[in-house]
Amino acid sequence: MMMSGGAAARDSRRLRLHVRGAVQGVGFRPYVYGLAIRYRLGGFVANDPHGVVIEVEGARAADFVAALPLEKPPLARIDGISVQQIRAVESDEFCIRASEQGKVSTRIVADAATCAQCLSELFNPSSRFHLYPFVNCTHCGPRYTIAERLPYDRRSTAMKHFAMCKACAAEYADPASRRFHAEAIACPLCGPRLSHGIDEVAAEIAGGKIVALKGLGGYQLLCDARDDEAVRRLRQRKQRERKPFAVMVAAVDAVAKIASADATELALLESTARPVVLLTSRRQLAPEIAPDLSRIGVMLPVAPLHHLVFHLLNSAHPRADGSPWVIVATSANPGGEPLVIENDEAERRLAGIADLIVTHDRDIVSRADDSVVSVVAGRAQFIRRARGYVPEPIRLARAVPPVLAVGGALKASVSITRGDEAFVSQHIGDLDTVDGIRFFEETIEHLISTLDVEPAVVAHDLHPNMASTRFAEASGHRLIAVQHHHAHAASVMAEHGIDGPVLALVLDGFGHGSDGGSWGGELLRCEGARFRRIGHLVPLRMPGGDRAAREPWRMAAGVLQALGRGAEIPRRFAAQPLAAGVLALLDQPDVPTTTSAGRMFDAAAGLLGLSTRQSYEGEAAMKLEARVHRTRVAENAWTIEQGVLSLYPLFERLVADAPDPTVGTELFHGTFAAACVDWIACAARETGLTTVVLSGGCFLNAILSEEVQRGCVAVGLNPKLARQVPPNDGGLSLGQAWVAALQMLEQQRLEGNA
Repeated sequence: MMMSGGAAARDSRRLRLHVRGAVQGVGFRPYVYGLAIRYRLGGFVANDPHGVVIEVEGARAADFVAALPLEKPPLARIDGISVQQIRAVESDEFCIRASEQGKVSTRIVADAATCAQCLSELFNPSSRFHLYPFVNCTHCGPRYTIAERLPYDRRSTAMKHFAMCKACAAEYADPASRRFHAEAIACPLCGPRLSHGIDEVAAEIAGGKIVALKGLGGYQLLCDARDDEAVRRLRQRKQRERKPFAVMVAAVDAVAKIASADATELALLESTARPVVLLTSRRQLAPEIAPDLSRIGVMLPVAPLHHLVFHLLNSAHPRADGSPWVIVATSANPGGEPLVIENDEAERRLAGIADLIVTHDRDIVSRADDSVVSVVAGRAQFIRRARGYVPEPIRLARAVPPVLAVGGALKASVSITRGDEAFVSQHIGDLDTVDGIRFFEETIEHLISTLDVEPAVVAHDLHPNMASTRFAEASGHRLIAVQHHHAHAASVMAEHGIDGPVLALVLDGFGHGSDGGSWGGELLRCEGARFRRIGHLVPLRMPGGDRAAREPWRMAAGVLQALGRGAEIPRRFAAQPLAAGVLALLDQPDVPTTTSAGRMFDAAAGLLGLSTRQSYEGEAAMKLEARVHRTRVAENAWTIEQGVLSLYPLFERLVADAPDPTVGTELFHGTFAAACVDWIACAARETGLTTVVLSGGCFLNAILSEEVQRGCVAVGLNPKLARQVPPNDGGLSLGQAWVAALQMLEQQRLEGNA
């Protein structure tokens, strides 16, 4: 495409610009084209393997350079602009050239929710996109989930199978259109089609049925969130006993009917990423949505499909009481398995769950579950990082060698470093099934392909029996093992650009310790690629080993025995047939122990009678958190000796005083947080360090996170929380990558000095 810039006065200078960042597939070239025409410049713009290359020539070239980053398209992210002066070619024409090929160093942007302009067209009867469920433009729609490789062109996406009609081809080729090179452009004449009408989808949901709907990153299961029977049926069919479901509402003004949300939470809900946001529930929905919890996950429509479903529900099936429609929107996968993305797979695996399966013929290249966030200490914190955020990179403090880090075994993710960026994959899930491991391997292959990186080393967890560790060992690459809690700390250090030295408080469920033990409540000193364990929680006994992690009453029994109250176990846990056997087991010398903070939460839940068996990871801790209205600190309820923090005095008080469960949870949270601050402050005085990173799955507990952060600030410390990746094992791979990269840089320095 070419048009005259009509330069009024010839300028002998010609500038060449290279723009790095998320600048492909976001309308950046037509933006540059329009800017060049505005300033009456000659030259060209083109995608290249590194981002976008621009040459401009004319009297106002400097004005163009100054304006370039100021008015960029909404999905564009500019990481850097380099400018050099070259010889003029005396051209008044400005054109958009074809993409250049070569080794890739640019990136694909994340999928984005339907923009306001497309939404307007969706419901405009005069638009050719009226009620078309796949309307999109360069400002919205699928990106990462349909991309096969870079450069991001239509021929490299799932849209390559759809030949554009005349109208779509015209918009695709028109620099003045917001659909110029919108690779997913489609309309009813030439684009993807649904297997069933939206009217049928709405009728099934309104009739109490369960619908499987193919979304951006995979299939979702939908049903009426106010229909107790429908939600119970979904739990039964999905084999999801008590784990909470997310819900979707049509628009932000409907949120207040079901939950409390502040300005930060509302902004997250309306962001282009459209994550699930945890909000305080008003308890207006079916109790089975989030049993025994105080918060629910809420999201707004992501794709045109969702908007159309709500449109039909509200117009054809208005609720009798006038309340807004709220639908369950949960991942379509049988319990514990990866998200379903293939049509034939959906028909096969979801037939026993959904009453209606709605497919379409646009393939999903990379599955991506919904992201989940909460607001902690006034800012977003990831619980699950996936659709809408991946593959946005984490900026590192310096350029590092290429590393593949394969994460852990639960809530897995993988990371790849390229230059001064780390690309953390979407949430993969648990690697305890064949399908889960296959998804893990597919994700690695896709990331390596789209980033065009060959790793020099593979980083993995210290645990020898993880599926991710076995993958690393079979890769043929050089390996670097990274201790689990060191990786947790390093993930926060990486995103905040910290080499150290720092203190790190890592409160987690389980990680293989350097001594082979079961760690999980650790105080570390971290610097560069090294760490030293300077403290830990007092070991708790785990009668039955891993079974105790699933049955909190066992952890409570271990605490009772340690307090000299073992005789109370059969009476306190009379409903447990194995209570007497556990008492006998605790008298044996070889009972496993752990320093896990997660198991300490379990013990508290067991002692307070709030949980005896967990149906999903973290259930007991979440039930504890749900009871807290305000925190309370028990005096003289902890000890610190030679770096070991013990809360046995607090446990003794919970047992002896037998407080109301709500008071008990408030005492536990407040006292544990205060004890952690005291522990950190003691270490800070001994080491002289003032920066402390806070990581590990227990920091998903908003009350604990806020109390510890606030307490650290109050004693003059500088706390850092995970913000760009989850503090749980979902962020583990980033920490592994950072530690391994620093080890490699250190080795290179030593070899250079040899």
